[in-house]
Amino acid sequence: MTVVWLSIGWVFASVGVACLPMRKQYIPGVALLLCAPVLIILIGMQFGWVFALLGLAAFVSMFRNPLRYIAARLRGENPEIPE
Repeated sequence: MTVVWLSIGWVFASVGVACLPMRKQYIPGVALLLCAPVLIILIGMQFGWVFALLGLAAFVSMFRNPLRYIAARLRGENPEIPE
C-alpha cells in the first residue's frame, strides 16, 4: 500500500512542478525524473510487470520532452532549451 501512496504523491508533485515557470522546473523536475524508475521498479515488484509497463508508459508520456533532450545530448547534438 505504501507504493500506491508514493505513486500518488509523485503524480501530484509532477503536476505541481508542471505549474511552475519553466526556469523553476529544472531542479524539482530532475528529482522527479530520478525517482520515477525506482518507483516503477517497486510497482513491478509489488503488482507485476503489466502495471510496471503501464507506469513506464505514463512516465514516458509525462516526461517526453526531457527524455528527448537527454537522448539528443547523448547523441552529441546540442538541442535548444526553452526560456
